[in-house]
Amino acid sequence: MKYLLIFAADEAAFAEPGSAAAEEEMQRFVTLTEELEAAGALLGGEELKSVTTATTVRIRAGETLITDGPFADTKEAIGGYFVIEVETLDEAIAWARKVPVAEYGAIEIRPVQEWE
Repeated sequence: MKYLLIFAADEAAFAEPGSAAAEEEMQRFVTLTEELEAAGALLGGEELKSVTTATTVRIRAGETLITDGPFADTKEAIGGYFVIEVETLDEAIAWARKVPVAEYGAIEIRPVQEWE
């Protein structure tokens, strides 16, 4: 089964870029990525730029509405994701527990709908 692990946190909780804390977290992500690859579970993933760079498109009554910012007005923003393939939800949860963001944000796990 494929799962999307979505990393969400208040951007104010992120370590200052270039700081020792940011470097340590990046190394933890590198290590986790290597573990996922070694297990044959990693299908993809990326870090996203700040929520301030988001653009949202909506069509209402045939009119296209484009706004700066994320889809939802919330303190927590999506900061990145992994797409993994594992046998069970329990395995997906075990991987999600290793994502550094889980310590100050949340990791949402969503099964990927696969079409034949």
